Amino acid sequence: MFWILNLIFSYLAALFFGVIFDVPKRLYHTTGIVGACGWIVYTIFYDTLEFHTIYSNFFGGLALGLLSHVMARYKKEPVILFMVPGIIPLVPGGLAFDATKNLILIQFSKAINTMLEVTLIAGAIALGLLFADQISKLIITGTKRTIRKI
Repeated sequence: MFWILNLIFSYLAALFFGVIFDVPKRLYHTTGIVGACGWIVYTIFYDTLEFHTIYSNFFGGLALGLLSHVMARYKKEPVILFMVPGIIPLVPGGLAFDATKNLILIQFSKAINTMLEVTLIAGAIALGLLFADQISKLIITGTKRTIRKI
């Protein structure tokens, strides 16, 4: 039941942010699937394999980026239409809220630790997306080179 609820709510979060970000209607389902897949990869690494949340977010961002590139090629649309709504389930909003709350309550030691973790998680997501972009560029240029040789 845990997996099904995670899949449904991450799908809905990505889908509704696709609506907010004005993604074309025919891509709503696809953006939801991309976001749900990124979140499920994060959940597998965090809960099942017991990786730290920073590493789990990296692999979730990597899967999200690779799937965004695949869907962009398949649907012949820009990658950003899949990446931005898909990244929403991975964003550490609750943790950032806790950090801000600790700052307001003048608990600086907790706030600094939480802000550092938020920054590292955001960096891990960005790094995962960057790696996915580079991997897709390597694959595309590699296929273009082999086509030219033939």
